Amino acid sequence: MDSEDDMHDANDVDSYEEDYYSGDAMYSDDDDDAGYEFLHNDSDDSDDVLISRQQKNFTILKEDDIRQRQEDDITRICSVLSVSRDSACMLLRRYNWNVSNVHEAWFANEDKVRKAVGLLDKTTYKPTKARELPCGICFESYLLDKISTAACGHPFCNTCWTAYISTSINDGPGCLTLRCPIPSCGAAVGVDMVNMLTSDEDKTKYQRYLLRSYIEDNRKTKWCPAPGCDCAIEFDLGSGSYDVTCHCSYSFCWNCTEEAHRPVDCETVSKWIMKNSAESENMNWILANSKPCPKCKRPIEKNQGCMHMTCNPPCKYEFCWLCLGQWSDHGERTGGFYACNRYESAKQEGAYDESERRREMAKNSLERYTHYYERWATNQSSRQKALADLHQMQTVHLAKLSEKQCQPETQLKFIIEAWLQIVECRRVLKWTYAYGYYLPEQELAKRQFFEYLQGEAEAGLERLHQCAEKELNTYLNEDGSQDEFNNFRTKLAGLTSVTRNYFENLVRALENGLADVDAHGASSKTSSSKNAAGTSKAKGTKGKGSIRGRTDDSTGWSCDQCTYMNSKNATSCQMCHNSR
Repeated sequence: MDSEDDMHDANDVDSYEEDYYSGDAMYSDDDDDAGYEFLHNDSDDSDDVLISRQQKNFTILKEDDIRQRQEDDITRICSVLSVSRDSACMLLRRYNWNVSNVHEAWFANEDKVRKAVGLLDKTTYKPTKARELPCGICFESYLLDKISTAACGHPFCNTCWTAYISTSINDGPGCLTLRCPIPSCGAAVGVDMVNMLTSDEDKTKYQRYLLRSYIEDNRKTKWCPAPGCDCAIEFDLGSGSYDVTCHCSYSFCWNCTEEAHRPVDCETVSKWIMKNSAESENMNWILANSKPCPKCKRPIEKNQGCMHMTCNPPCKYEFCWLCLGQWSDHGERTGGFYACNRYESAKQEGAYDESERRREMAKNSLERYTHYYERWATNQSSRQKALADLHQMQTVHLAKLSEKQCQPETQLKFIIEAWLQIVECRRVLKWTYAYGYYLPEQELAKRQFFEYLQGEAEAGLERLHQCAEKELNTYLNEDGSQDEFNNFRTKLAGLTSVTRNYFENLVRALENGLADVDAHGASSKTSSSKNAAGTSKAKGTKGKGSIRGRTDDSTGWSCDQCTYMNSKNATSCQMCHNSR
């Protein structure tokens, strides 16, 4: 957005940010155009809630589903091209299990396809009348029933065939493109020969490679990267978000196969993971917190005491920590054990400017990285704890609470949905710290706006997490009244909806690159704020309907702090207790 001001006006930021959550935020029952759908409070099945927003653009395939699809594709090729099942399998492998590509290539130039795949017409070779044939590998003569050939007709004994195929299978998936042992021959060795000549163990391995190739060679499918999971994901390319959730409850990015990281793009995630595992931060720490011994050059950390340093054996060099000069030249005349006049005078003359500047830069860089990494790791730990609490709630506490409150478990699903919301929001909040680390420091207005959105979302999440974690324990350990529990239900459902709204705004803003704040620091106060606020289902609060920002007093009022819709007679917010 263009602006006449070169610098951002803080008052404009405050008023715009207030409008972002109160004046222009919209709540509607229609969320088809929403950029990011968080978990809603109207489902009876928590697993369905977890993956409901992704069902439109991906399909989860179990092993039986994969086998059935693979068999269906092979059958289609057999019936259309009038080839054997063995040949159909090799054709599909060649064209990455794409039936359309096989048809197109086959009818365009059948001979070319046969040559490329290694499908030769066995009838072109005249059968021999000899009773015995020599093996082309061991050169021993065998009866015909001990000799086998591929489509090319080159004879090898069954023992050599078995050894050849078995070695190839043990070498890995390359066995799927196995050819005749004669180097100059391109005839393919298919499934039929593998089943006829190999052991049961090798057959199982080969079938496993064939099954995996159906997923790994297809650009629309990928395996779930969760340990121990055998499911695959078929993704509808070009359908928007890459975040998918498997039956094992593991969420990941289909594009880069890292854990789900929306709203941060894959490139930022790759850089962040690389930085966390790289040695660069170790070097920064060494540069910021240590100095090299003047004699042996080993880095030394000063963690206590005076300026008199002694290097470890075998060096044992004694020197001054400040000026790195020999300690024998120091004493009371140079400032004693806790100061160094030589260092101070040399520093004034600029002798240490470059080294001090480098050390200060390394220290600042390390402190900045540590700031973001600690918060990234803390939210990761909180998410893992929330997942454990969610499992405990589903398996133990929900039945206990149902018994105490004399309500069926289906009436208590709002608690599960609150925990699912917490888990999802912890994941989003974690990755916003990676986003913040790579946000250019010179774009001050964007950074201020980002930190405001992040802070508001985090505060809302903390309120929800505290309510679900601590206030719920009151009803698990004590017998509360029915009215008190109903009030708790209203509060928790309301906080879930409010927190979802905060994170929808945050995600939408980050995915737009904070476009509502221009590069010069001026914020847009036009209808773009409405587009950023988007739409969100406001279930879990009183009633339904379309609510735009602050409503009039005839229907109620929206809290400026948490956006909760309060009754018109309330003098303070029922959620955050902020005064009207």
